[in-house]
Amino acid sequence: QVQLVESGGGLVQAGGSLRLSCSADGRTFSSHGMGWLRQAPGKEREFVAAITYGGGSTYYADSVKGRFTISRDNAKKTVYLQMNSLKPEDTAVYYCAEGPLFRATTEVNEYNKWGQGTQVTVSS
Repeated sequence: QVQLVESGGGLVQAGGSLRLSCSADGRTFSSHGMGWLRQAPGKEREFVAAITYGGGSTYYADSVKGRFTISRDNAKKTVYLQMNSLKPEDTAVYYCAEGPLFRATTEVNEYNKWGQGTQVTVSS
């Protein structure tokens, strides 16, 4: 059973940057697509970014395209989310999640294992 632990959240002013990290302890980390998703208060969980198992392809929600970058280091069993030009509407709990074998997905319901989440708050 894979365990995912996020870190790197915090409070930042609009226009600032944060880098989230997600460490996994499962043996099959390098075989799964990985994703970052977020949930703002009173809203449903939504897709943010995804990366294929080898890191060769990435996908982004339109709302973060050009500002966020997802990457992974399979040797370290870690996936990252670099967030630049942050906006108040990016405020949410950010979750790292394990996706399907051998591919990435933008569908929230295709993510089976989740971390505990890390809070990102962007002040105006």
